[in-house]
Amino acid sequence: MTIDDKNHDLVEANRRAWSMASQWGADHRMNELETLMWRSERHPRGSSTICTLMLLDSVPEWDRLRAAHDWATKMIHRLRERVLEPLVPVGPPAWTVDPSFDLDYHLRRTQLPAPARMPELLAFAQSAAMAPFDRTRPLWEGTLIEGLPGGKAAYLLKLHHSLTDGVGSVQMLSLIQSRTSEHTPKDPLPEPVPSPDDPDAQSLAVDELNETIRRIPSAARGLLSAGARALLRPGAAADEALRLAASARRTIAPPPVAGSPLFRIRTGKSWRFGVFECELKDLKAAAKAASGSLNDAYVAVLLGGLRHYHEMFGYSLDEIPMAMPLSLRKADDPMGGNKFAGAMFAAPIGVVDPAERIAIIRGTVLSLRVEPALGSMEFAAPVVNRLPSALGAAAMRLGSAADISASNVPGIPYPVYMAGARIERAYPFGPLPGVAIMAAMVSHAGTCCFGLNCDGTAVPDVALLVQCMKEGLEEVLALGRGDEGSDTATED
Repeated sequence: MTIDDKNHDLVEANRRAWSMASQWGADHRMNELETLMWRSERHPRGSSTICTLMLLDSVPEWDRLRAAHDWATKMIHRLRERVLEPLVPVGPPAWTVDPSFDLDYHLRRTQLPAPARMPELLAFAQSAAMAPFDRTRPLWEGTLIEGLPGGKAAYLLKLHHSLTDGVGSVQMLSLIQSRTSEHTPKDPLPEPVPSPDDPDAQSLAVDELNETIRRIPSAARGLLSAGARALLRPGAAADEALRLAASARRTIAPPPVAGSPLFRIRTGKSWRFGVFECELKDLKAAAKAASGSLNDAYVAVLLGGLRHYHEMFGYSLDEIPMAMPLSLRKADDPMGGNKFAGAMFAAPIGVVDPAERIAIIRGTVLSLRVEPALGSMEFAAPVVNRLPSALGAAAMRLGSAADISASNVPGIPYPVYMAGARIERAYPFGPLPGVAIMAAMVSHAGTCCFGLNCDGTAVPDVALLVQCMKEGLEEVLALGRGDEGSDTATED
């Protein structure tokens, strides 16, 4: 393939991505899941902030970086929109153009005092992550961090979860990144998506109420049809109800296992970040050796690390309550938004053999994916969202019954640059919704980047936890040492 062919393929790939990105934000209302995260937020314990910390091999060109952000905010209209709540909560909030949008408020630049190594960088990131968003502005912030050793830099992207999930944040970042360090001219921006006149809180409430009234006939027909089926086949209806109730107990209700005594006291008032990493091919080889997926091996790493951590304090646990978001995205879904469901289960922390641990996790996750109640929050959220927000906050705290939550997001598989600087690592940090540890992994350009967000009260020594996680990682990677170079394990 010639250089011209490669450039042509790159341009076409960028155009396809930009075409998909232009559809992000076409829906002018939050969905019910996003509404629940927005209204139930109680900062910092119930924060919905997600972050990505990228390490750069050099300081990017500021003018190019700013221009890329300006272009991206015009391509993704949501990045220039704020949230408008109806006067009364009769429906979801709307996204409306922020008339006072200021790119220089959202894109920032800071210099860390020397010596600014990873501990100092993480301290800055966790402090920035804990600062609440201005809820009257678009819900994102980007910060270029300079002053790292060797002329390197970092970039921190901070998003509100109601804006998008982990997959959406990777998609968003791809728009301000390039496969080359040289300047790549952007395609002309598409025509703005037509939007209704920006409503005020009162007119939005009226519109939502009218829409609800319009839906009443079809909802009534659905209830009558369901009622008729139940009358005609009462046994089948009862069996279906029992099946859904049992499924809800297995997926949504806290698992019947006691939490860790080490993590019993949590305040959520102090976030502490930790990171570690490994080669993607090595983790895939380990997963393949144990007949599991990449996600199974990742969870096995976390549980092995937690076992080592508890042993340091003289505790031996068989199981631990764990939460995991499961993506509901389809290949043809538009960019952005939130498409996931949460599930809780008893995780096998006491299983010493990493291959056996991966096998147990494999069976558990596969069974969770076919549970009928997996997406039940989709039906509960509309009801909760129309009640006082304190009840929504209480519903979101159900996840705090878990000691750890783990998320795995496929990242960009090839080298990328940001305004001339190569992105060497991309560490993800999820919110801390009452759990002791929120773990996340992003696979970036051949490296698995692990990010831990810990409740500082429950985990006072994050460095010790990271060291234990590295021990858990090493015992899992040892499975694949006889299968070097394997790259066939599935993502999930």
